[in-house]
Amino acid sequence: MDLGFLLHAIIPSVDSAAILITFLTYLAIAGSILPGKVVPGAVLQDGTRLHYLCNGLFALTLLVALLGFGAYMNFISATVISDRGFELLSTTFIFSVLVTSALYVAGCRSRNKSSSLKPHVTGNLMHDWWFGIQLNPQFMAIDLKFFFVRAGMMGWLLINLSVLAKSIQDGTLSRSMILYQLFCEAYILDYFIYEEYMTFTWDIIAERLGFMLVFGDLVWIPFTFSIQGWWLLHNQVELPTATVIANCIIFLIGYMVFRGANKQKHVFKKNPKTHIWGKPPKVIGGKLLASGYWGMARHCNYLGDLLLALSFSLPCGTSSLVPYFYPIYLVILLIWRERRDEARCAAKYREIWVEYCRLVPWRILPYFY
Repeated sequence: MDLGFLLHAIIPSVDSAAILITFLTYLAIAGSILPGKVVPGAVLQDGTRLHYLCNGLFALTLLVALLGFGAYMNFISATVISDRGFELLSTTFIFSVLVTSALYVAGCRSRNKSSSLKPHVTGNLMHDWWFGIQLNPQFMAIDLKFFFVRAGMMGWLLINLSVLAKSIQDGTLSRSMILYQLFCEAYILDYFIYEEYMTFTWDIIAERLGFMLVFGDLVWIPFTFSIQGWWLLHNQVELPTATVIANCIIFLIGYMVFRGANKQKHVFKKNPKTHIWGKPPKVIGGKLLASGYWGMARHCNYLGDLLLALSFSLPCGTSSLVPYFYPIYLVILLIWRERRDEARCAAKYREIWVEYCRLVPWRILPYFY
C-alpha cells in the first residue's frame, strides 16, 4: 500500500458520513423505542440515580437481521465497511472531535447543579476537553455515555462481519479467521446479554464524558479491536489442531474469569448476602467483597479481560506483532486504570481498603502481580 493510496483512502467521503449518521440514527431510535429491561444505575453523590433501558441485544439482533436482508436482496453490499475502512475511521474520528467540542461548550455553559450535569471546570482547556466536564450529559433524553459505548461495541461487530464477508468474497477464509470471528462475536454478544452490568462500571460511574471516552468508544474500540481481522484478511495463517485447542482453552478460561468476576460483583451490589461459590460472602467493613474471584485478586476481572484479548490475537500466529496490538495496549491500559482505581479506593475506604489489601494482596494475577 503506497502513501498516495493511503492518503486518498483515508479522506472522508459523503458515503462514509452517510453510513456513520445512518448507524447512529438507527441506534438512537432503536435504543429509545425497542422494549428492554430498565435498570437503575449507581446512586450518585446527590442521592439521585439514572435509569438505563438495556435493549442493546434486541437492537443489535434487529440491525444485523436488517443488514443481512439488505445484503441478500442486493440493497447494500456486505463488504461496504471493509471496502471503506480508512474512510470510516477518519470520518468517525472527525465526528468524535466535533462531539467532544460540543460537549465542552455545553458543559461550560451549564448551570445545572445535579451530580450528572454539574460542570467540573478546571480552567485547563486540554484537561477539560480530554477528560470531560459533565458526568452524564444527555442529548434528546439519550444518555450519551451509555449510547457511545453501545455504538462502539456494535460497530466492532459490524466491522468484523464485513471483514468476514470480504474474506469469503475473496476466497481467503481460513480456520484462523473463523476462530477469531467466533471469539469476538461471542464476547460482543455476551456484552449485550449482560448489558446491565455496564451500568456499574468505572466508566459509567466515575468518568466524565470527554474526548477520552468519546474517541475510545467510537473510534478506538471498533477500529483497533478489529485489527486482527483486518490483518488476517491480508495474511494467511494455518493453525495446527493442537494450537486451535489451546487457543480455545485460553478463551474459555478468560471468559470464565471475566464473566464470573463481573457477575459476582454485580450480584453482591444488589444483594450483599448472596452466597459466592456456595458459601456466605466474606465482606470487609460491610462494603468490599473478598470472596470468590475477588478474594484471589483485587482486580481479577482484568485478568479475564487480558486472557480474552490474547485469545483474539493468537489465531494470527506469531509472525508479526501487529495483531497483538490490542492485548499489549490492554496490559498498559488496565495497569494504569488499576493504579487510578487503587488510589481512589484508598481515599474512599481508608482503613477498610488497607484491611482488604492485607487480606487480598494481589492486584491482577495471583502470586505474580
